[in-house]
Formats: sequence, C-alpha cells, structure tokens
Amino acid sequence: MMMDISIFFARLWGSYFVIFGLLFIVTRQLGKTIEMTDDKAFVISTGYTTLLMGLVTVILHNVWVADWRVAITILGWSTVIKGIMKIGFPEHIHKQAQRFKKKQPLSAAILLILGAWLLWMSFY
Repeated sequence: MMMDISIFFARLWGSYFVIFGLLFIVTRQLGKTIEMTDDKAFVISTGYTTLLMGLVTVILHNVWVADWRVAITILGWSTVIKGIMKIGFPEHIHKQAQRFKKKQPLSAAILLILGAWLLWMSFY
C-alpha cells in the first residue's frame, strides 16, 4: 500500500517538475513569475495552494526510510513550510525570490532533473 502512494506522489511531483522545468527553460517564464512576488495578495493566495499540496503529501506520505521515498516526504514538508512562509511572511518570499532570480537557468535545470529522477524512480 505505501509503495503505491510513493509511486503516485513520485509521478505527480515528477510530472509537475518536468512540466514546469521545461516551461521555464523554453519560455523563460520563471523571471516573470518571480516578478509577481511584488504582489502580496498573489503570494498569499498561492501560499494556500502550496500549503494544501504540502499537507496532502505529508498526511498521506510521511515516510522516513533510507531509500528514495524519503525524498517525497522531505518535499512534502518543505512544501508545507513554503506555504506557511508565503501566507505569513509574503515580504520575505519576495526578498528570497529576488535572490533566486539570478539563478534562473540553474533552478529550472534542477527542477527538470529532480522531476525526471522522480519519474524514473516511479517506473523503475
């Protein structure tokens, strides 16, 4: 049963990361998305979605084991923390995004690689 949940989340998060990684590389949309952090209402509203995604992942997959599945748990917890930060401290998210802006190509590549790895693990 737990492996089925792990495979589901690996495919879900892996697909999400591959799609957005490719979109950010092809369209260079990441910079425009980072600029949207100027708007506190936007950051807070996306924080609710981020928090929800993280909570669902953590509630259904809080697995601390010494294999690839722990990456999903860490991803879930980091998403919960990011959602809380976006809702409670939107100005901090804007400052963090401005620092992140300089590393856009690297960040998109890492997103793509992480997504491909999760997909690989889900079919392996």
